[in-house]
Amino acid sequence: MATNLQIVLKQKPEGKLSERHFEQRDGALPVPKDGEVLLRTLLLSLDAANRAWMEGATYRQGVAPGDVMHGYAICEVLESKADTIRPGTVVFAEAGWQQFATAAATDVSPCPDVKPLSHLHSIVGIAGKTAYHGLIYVAGIEPGETLFVSAAAGSVGSVVGQIGKLKGARVVGTAGSTDKCQWVVDELGFDGCINYKEENVGEKLAELCPDGVDVYFDNTGGPILQAALLAMKQRGRIACCGAVSDYDTGQPMRGVVGIPGLLVVRRLRMEDFIVLDLDAERQAQAERDLSNWAKEGKIKVIEDVIDGLENAPRGLVGLLAGENRGKRMIRVGPDPE
Repeated sequence: MATNLQIVLKQKPEGKLSERHFEQRDGALPVPKDGEVLLRTLLLSLDAANRAWMEGATYRQGVAPGDVMHGYAICEVLESKADTIRPGTVVFAEAGWQQFATAAATDVSPCPDVKPLSHLHSIVGIAGKTAYHGLIYVAGIEPGETLFVSAAAGSVGSVVGQIGKLKGARVVGTAGSTDKCQWVVDELGFDGCINYKEENVGEKLAELCPDGVDVYFDNTGGPILQAALLAMKQRGRIACCGAVSDYDTGQPMRGVVGIPGLLVVRRLRMEDFIVLDLDAERQAQAERDLSNWAKEGKIKVIEDVIDGLENAPRGLVGLLAGENRGKRMIRVGPDPE
């Protein structure tokens, strides 16, 4: 009988996540009920938010010990007991960290015809759309403005900075090593990058952006958000995308000084968002623009693909430590022929 390799959250982490917090198990091959489909996982997305789910419910249900780790995946429909989806269709689904899953046909969505499939997680997927939505619709960016981006080498930040350059902005980022900072400048075209592990972000930001920051795209929260707040120009805008600096600590999220004081005095606009906020029309526009920019070579698509579901725990731990460049994902199974 065929089995189903699954990665389960063994225990809720107290402090930093490690591979010991997960365990593998061989589950039974699931059988779809009426109205459901059987899925084979192809590419599993790894995201910093995976860690936040272990602390409890956020914008979605949390992950409890004993649960198959939650995860968003690109899958092939192997069997369908619904009239709306045929076997062989490639779909997006909440499949989790497992080789096979079942889902209601109404809970999966056919993927657009994009090749390679990995681009559906990166440039035209959640990472690219998050960057696009946060910069274009939430904060807004104009030619000649100064854009500051945290986690600039990551899946979202790397795209944000490139879009900013396309829109005529001056772009400065942060990354966690000298090599990464050099890569962000040389390969992605940023105008500057701050090694937040070795440099004083506030002092370096004042040096690189002496006239201040118009737009800050926040992926980290914490001390980098604090430095950005102090550097903002009058009527600056802050797009709050994530708080990765707090996800892997097991501690309550840290506040920053100057809220609401700085917001009021400098008339700043600070807005949170998630990519699910995009309506269908804006989703389609984002897909068109991002796809065209990539095809035209105006944006580099940076992907970090790790082979093997068994490596998902290591991949997530490494992502939280900042070892990836671009969008990290797990190759669980081969693409359909």
